[in-house]
Amino acid sequence: MTTSSPHTAAFSQIRRANAKRRACMMALLAACLLAGVALTLMLGQSYTSLINVVRILGGADIPGVSFTVRELRLPRAVVSVLVGACFGLGGIAFQTMLRNPLASPDIIGISTGASTGAVFAIVVLSLSGPAVSIIAIAAGLGVALLIYTLSWRQGVTGGRLILIGIGLAAMLQSITAYLLMRAPSWSLQEALRWITGSVNGAQLNQALPLLIALLLFGGLLLSRRRDLETLRMGDDLAAGLGVRLAATRIIVVITAVALVAFATAVSGPVAFVAFLSGPIAARLMGRNDSLLVPAALVGALLVLVGDYAGQFLLPARYPVGIVTGVLGAPYLVYLIIRDNKTRGTL
Repeated sequence: MTTSSPHTAAFSQIRRANAKRRACMMALLAACLLAGVALTLMLGQSYTSLINVVRILGGADIPGVSFTVRELRLPRAVVSVLVGACFGLGGIAFQTMLRNPLASPDIIGISTGASTGAVFAIVVLSLSGPAVSIIAIAAGLGVALLIYTLSWRQGVTGGRLILIGIGLAAMLQSITAYLLMRAPSWSLQEALRWITGSVNGAQLNQALPLLIALLLFGGLLLSRRRDLETLRMGDDLAAGLGVRLAATRIIVVITAVALVAFATAVSGPVAFVAFLSGPIAARLMGRNDSLLVPAALVGALLVLVGDYAGQFLLPARYPVGIVTGVLGAPYLVYLIIRDNKTRGTL
């Protein structure tokens, strides 16, 4: 008969404590998200009681209230949650795979590529509606492929990919600025939405493609979460533990880019949500397990709260991308300064 050593018992106790803390934090994040959705359905230019909100969602028709909740607030809340979850998942997937918090799709140009494609479709091709979204998705995937190809040199390193992505993002921003300069007045307003990021005018029919993308690509990412977490330990150790590096990276890149591209196709590039979601989730949860689901919840909260703040809590009305940009820019500067101090280079 064998008995467990004190070290084994202590280790098991620590693991149970970490698992309990993780479960509590996940429940707290989910509760905050649910409360946020409820508050955005209740509060705005007018107040609607929670009882009436529940009745309206159940199909009741309350004069003077049903239209506001069902047609204005509900689509905006649902699209905000789905967009934020897609950005959060895509961001943490890149950051984990490349072991660098700067390796976010909105920093390395993937979101910029999708928005540039959308502006090109609006200004040059005179397209609108779903056609613009399709071109935005294709452009985001194409830019990601170009960045990955240019970064390949007997493998892909995080620093090289980030620098190439930042350079391409600058080029794409210049192209977008040129397109906006020659845009006719009737398409300029629509094109600008693809620059700042906004859920203004959100419709419930936009939620279905987002939900499908989140379930399909998010589910695929979750199925590879153990391999993705193993990559954080370094390529040599991951390969020694049986992770197929090339296949895992390709799957992660395709799924993460698809999530970001679908979200950008609906809301435009909501600044820094993909960038911030992972670090916030890591601070809340610790790095003992996968951050995919926590980052998705944090991303959903960021977009939901940021959109509400931009609409009702500030002196003027601002799109959600402006609010999240104000939050994310100082953190980006902090990361760059910290990285330069510790390693002297990006």
